[in-house]
Amino acid sequence: MKRQATNGLAFHQFAGLAGYSDLYHGAFTRLGGVSRAPFETLNLARSVGDEAQAVQENNRRMLAVFDMTPDRATTVWLVHGKAVAAMTRSDAGRYRQGFDAIITRERGLALTMRFADCVPIVFFDPVQRAIGLAHAGWRGVAENVAAATVVALHDDFGSNPRDLWAGIGPCIGVDRYRVGQEVINLVAPACPPHAPIVQRRPDGSLHLDLNAAVLSQLKACGVENVEDSAICTASNTTEWFSHRAENGKTGRFGVVIGLRD
Repeated sequence: MKRQATNGLAFHQFAGLAGYSDLYHGAFTRLGGVSRAPFETLNLARSVGDEAQAVQENNRRMLAVFDMTPDRATTVWLVHGKAVAAMTRSDAGRYRQGFDAIITRERGLALTMRFADCVPIVFFDPVQRAIGLAHAGWRGVAENVAAATVVALHDDFGSNPRDLWAGIGPCIGVDRYRVGQEVINLVAPACPPHAPIVQRRPDGSLHLDLNAAVLSQLKACGVENVEDSAICTASNTTEWFSHRAENGKTGRFGVVIGLRD
């Protein structure tokens, strides 16, 4: 991903989406907002205990980078599942409850989500001009929200998986993601056999590779064009919020994708 800076905000963009003039996107760092510790500064989540006015201003600043406003954006209340919502202009300025993936073909509607170690998955279909955004922590990987989003893009917009581009955004890296066997037992069956999703360290500890897990799931459902950011949130809390590295008391960074009018 390429790091950009605008109006004091820093964000990263995928190289694979750079050639589309009608498409905008970004994975925003925690820099450039107004929230106070421990949510400093560009926290986009109201659910973590931050002040509502600060979150509102942070959201406004993030969207303004793409000349968008909150009344032209939409999001969902995440539940670590695999339900997918197809968003329309009627969702602008609102959010839906109980979804972990959103898709649209509407122009002038920004899709947004919030993260702090879980995997942001960005989708683009250059043929059908459809976009998507999914949230995958280990529970979402166990539910295979990546495949559910691919299916929804096909069923709602006619997207062929071979035409899809997908980006794996900043998330916790395998070196920092120690888990128990019970997590592996739930995640492994949702991935193709022999996918390199688990590393056992010399001390016997198990580490889950969320990047590899999501990549294996995307490839299994026919998405060949995948770009991995390879950015670990837990290794750089100066720039990223990390639930694991900051012991659960932190904010959430934003990811945005949209099609211009």
